[in-house]
Amino acid sequence: MKDRIILLIDMDYFFAQIEERENPRFKGNPVVVGSDPKEGKGRGVVSTANYMAREYGIHSALPISIAWRKCPTAIFLPVNMELYEKTSIRIMNIIKKYSPVWEIVSLDEAYIDISFVKSFRKAKVLAEKLKGEILKKEKLTSTIGIGTNKVIAKMAASKAKPNGLLIIVPTEVRKFLNPLNVEKLPGIGPKTAQKLLIKGIKTIGDIRKLRKGELKDAFGKVGEYIYERARGIDDSPVFNDETIKSIGKEYTFEEDTRDSSLIFRIFSELCSNACQEMKKEGYLAKTITVVCRYADFETHTKAKSLKEASSNAELLEKVAKKLLLKFLIEKPKLIRLVGVRISVI
Repeated sequence: MKDRIILLIDMDYFFAQIEERENPRFKGNPVVVGSDPKEGKGRGVVSTANYMAREYGIHSALPISIAWRKCPTAIFLPVNMELYEKTSIRIMNIIKKYSPVWEIVSLDEAYIDISFVKSFRKAKVLAEKLKGEILKKEKLTSTIGIGTNKVIAKMAASKAKPNGLLIIVPTEVRKFLNPLNVEKLPGIGPKTAQKLLIKGIKTIGDIRKLRKGELKDAFGKVGEYIYERARGIDDSPVFNDETIKSIGKEYTFEEDTRDSSLIFRIFSELCSNACQEMKKEGYLAKTITVVCRYADFETHTKAKSLKEASSNAELLEKVAKKLLLKFLIEKPKLIRLVGVRISVI
């Protein structure tokens, strides 16, 4: 593992950048991709925003109504997933040429193991070539982070955005990590970050001062993860498996609701549409995941893996509805959005 060189490539503000490419007149303006803002009354969220829009405080997952209030003059566009997916496939095909060992994380992000180049100097040459090829063929910029493992590569890419390239060699890992805020460490969510801040732990360097036992006592098994990642330790492999895909559908209600008949009627349609798409593609379902977002934007998921992969729509809908019912029973809160995702093989 010591000799590994891992590269993470992350496309810059992917959806919005594609829209700028397709419509050059959008450049130089704040662009927001997501739900219809309906002049501040829309009920969806932002999918992504270009950097000019981010200067107004607009970011992904922000309620679209708030985004509109922050910058009503922004260009608001609907999500064109078919276009984004086609672009992503072409980009990923370019990426795969640079190493036989790759891992697609999302439409706009992938790891590749380039240990075969044997030096960070050669890794930089390869990275520049990769960025250049994508820019030439797709007219899109990207950011690359390189390190000895996935965690360092990802953090380097985050630091280098936008349109950057940052390499963290082994001797620079501590210097790179120590001053960063704790929430910059992959895997540390808001709740864990808040607990650390309460204890006076603000930076990754502060975490490094703690013993593994202290972190395990405070956070359980997660404490061991935090201890290792704060030291730049990550042995997880770059793993490619294109056999696993997912089909997802979701719906945002016009008004927050607890009307179970309405919720289940809409949810049945989502399940039916997802199953039809699954059968059309010839897939079998392996795992069912249900998403529920409450009126306060608190969002949770519940999942159930099937003993055997299936295409039985009635079975899949039955499993999904049982998961949804748990949400209605557990919290007497108004519901804003429901969704279903089917992991298929």
